[in-house]
Amino acid sequence: MKLTIWQSEMFPWYVLLAYWAVSALRLKQIKVNEDIPGRSLHVALMVLAAALMFSPGLAIGPLGHQFVSQTAWLQEIGVVFTWLGVALAVRARYCIGQYWSGRVTLKVDHQLIQSGPYARIRHPIYTGLLLGLAGLALVVGEWRCVIGLVLASIELSRKAAKEEQLLLSEFGISYQAYRQRTGFLVPRF
Repeated sequence: MKLTIWQSEMFPWYVLLAYWAVSALRLKQIKVNEDIPGRSLHVALMVLAAALMFSPGLAIGPLGHQFVSQTAWLQEIGVVFTWLGVALAVRARYCIGQYWSGRVTLKVDHQLIQSGPYARIRHPIYTGLLLGLAGLALVVGEWRCVIGLVLASIELSRKAAKEEQLLLSEFGISYQAYRQRTGFLVPRF
């Protein structure tokens, strides 16, 4: 049985959601938590970005126009980007383990993870998600996906900056040194 492009595109997203659900069962207790308005803004913007990216029903007017031609090779490249991005996000989620949170938080006895993808990128989960969404945008090829990707990029960058401030307050000089060795969303070699 041969998978369609859309099935090949969606499968890694299902894997990501399943892994997130299972791995969320074993997290450390929260010491410092994000404020409710900040969390609400993040959720609202990411839901909007996801709706634009994953909902064909939002292909209304110019949102449904193609920004790239729908060629098989371009869609296949998009699927590869999605698989690579989701693989990076899952690997990073595995490496951060019990210190992960969907919110901007510090955990009890929080440790600064610097292994795996965190050795080169400070926010590899976000990098992976954005690469995966860029792949989805290539597969779908509609402007709604470009807008969703831009919105997700802005929001994940904003959230990452908030996380950096919290980690800087917790780890001080060691976090400053880590920032100098690593890239924000793009690897530093």
